[in-house]
Amino acid sequence: MKKLFNRFCLIIIAAILGACAKQSSPMGGPKDEDPPVLLSSDPKNESINIKPEKIDLEFNEYVELENPTQSIIITPKIDKDKVEYIALKEHVLIDLNQELEDSTTYVFNFQKSIQDITEGNPAENLKLVFSTGETIDSLSVSGEVDYWFSEDKPDYKDILVGLYINEDSTDLFTSAPYYIAQVDTAGKYKITNIKAGTFRAYAWYDENNSLKAEHRSEPYGFLSEPLEVNKNIENLQFNLNRADLSTLKINRTSSTSGKFDVILSKELANYTVFHQDKNTKLFFRKKDNNIRFYHTELINDSTEVRLQLMDSVGVKIDTTLYARFDESDRSKEKIEISTAGETQFIDTINAKLSFNKPIYQINYDSLYIAYDTASTLFINPDMVSFADSSGSRTLLNINIPINDSIPYEKYKLIAADSTFQDVEMLWNEEKFEATYSRLKKDNLGDEISGKVPTDERPIIIQLLDKSDNIVREKYLTETNQFSFTKLEATNYKLRAIIDRNKNKAWDPGNINFNIQPEPVYFYYDEESKSKELILRGGWTLQDQILTKRRETGLLINNKSKETYEIDEIPLSILEITTKDLIID
Repeated sequence: MKKLFNRFCLIIIAAILGACAKQSSPMGGPKDEDPPVLLSSDPKNESINIKPEKIDLEFNEYVELENPTQSIIITPKIDKDKVEYIALKEHVLIDLNQELEDSTTYVFNFQKSIQDITEGNPAENLKLVFSTGETIDSLSVSGEVDYWFSEDKPDYKDILVGLYINEDSTDLFTSAPYYIAQVDTAGKYKITNIKAGTFRAYAWYDENNSLKAEHRSEPYGFLSEPLEVNKNIENLQFNLNRADLSTLKINRTSSTSGKFDVILSKELANYTVFHQDKNTKLFFRKKDNNIRFYHTELINDSTEVRLQLMDSVGVKIDTTLYARFDESDRSKEKIEISTAGETQFIDTINAKLSFNKPIYQINYDSLYIAYDTASTLFINPDMVSFADSSGSRTLLNINIPINDSIPYEKYKLIAADSTFQDVEMLWNEEKFEATYSRLKKDNLGDEISGKVPTDERPIIIQLLDKSDNIVREKYLTETNQFSFTKLEATNYKLRAIIDRNKNKAWDPGNINFNIQPEPVYFYYDEESKSKELILRGGWTLQDQILTKRRETGLLINNKSKETYEIDEIPLSILEITTKDLIID
């Protein structure tokens, strides 16, 4: 630091002797659009057999630094906290403050960190390479980064690709990589000047500029096998997705206001409740990371409940606990009703009603469809079912067929007050209404059909709207061909998921168990470069072929190298069983 300070003082004295006025941008004249040009560097680019303590870059104009500690990428990694940067007139001074490794090639990639002071134009493609040994390492790894799902794409500019020494215990969650590169705006990357060796390779979206991935919130991808770098490697693909690896556990339980709450450490992908009185006396609902239990008879008493919980990365907990229900004088939560799902229909209104509490019973005398000014269709129990596969009675499906003889476009679902009774014996106090619109059959598209080019089963095939919302979905177990009929005339997308663990959902994989995400297929028109299908009234779109999203890995014989076989994937990645866990 003392050497850097002395150099700083000398430059200040020279500046005072050479000029008395402070440099500023000129008044008027054309705008400066030229980037700073590097005139010289100490050490010189591609120097060998040197171990510099500091670096001096000289430019053709006054420059400033923009967030150098985060923007300047140095490989292999050094302790960036010790490095000091100063911009002074035409110079950028860097004091390393640490000993460099022997026989190692160092690369300083300055990206857009050095800019002119007048207009902020960054120096272009500025990189300094030197070696502490006799040769400059010249191996490289390059390829592309993408996302499993297009709707997840943030800006490419914050994506990093890193190589970690295979024998090192650090990874993308614990430390900065040994070699690193930033992805460009087209999703491409290239790590240069690599010494031959074996590495573990990762890519991640570094939103907080920590040079590490946050496993809860930042998308990442990983190569399943170590990467042997003994020649230049090209076309190495990474696909990113979020996969929360935080520990699944029961943080606490509480018995309040006559209810029993189980508070979890994270959101669940799936859960099952086991109890002899399930949905007769014992009821439950899940909201965020809270499972709330209700009992219609127990007061100041408890009952044994078994829970099976599974998170998004396949970790499962099987536990037994005692749910206690204490007497309470507090006011009970009122029923809240909201709509979910489509509000347009062709022949049948498929209404979905969501409740904040489990529903105990329904008064069908006050549940009906209204149309015209005074005409009604009453809803009977055969039209109603609870939709939640876990058994929670909080999502209601109501399917009402509308005869072609009724020539109206607008229909209103009405639930008068005292239609729905919850498990705390409260009725809804206000009337609920939801409007549904009938699509004109003359304007409908006839069909979208095609196939997913794979022998794997089962397949989840999804028809999406322009905003990637699921319009229709089918689960294919015996065929790879699909067909969606009687569709609104508009633009659609197609997506298919290979459901390798048969849980009827896309799984993001688990880096801890070296399991990659499940494969995904999309419709993509090579000629128009579009992911959308245009369906018009009366049209039939047949023989649509979906394209497989290239998986993470090297491209070998035009196919991504598989990292595991289908029969190697466990139905549950990790099972944690706790027997007779008593929590009061």
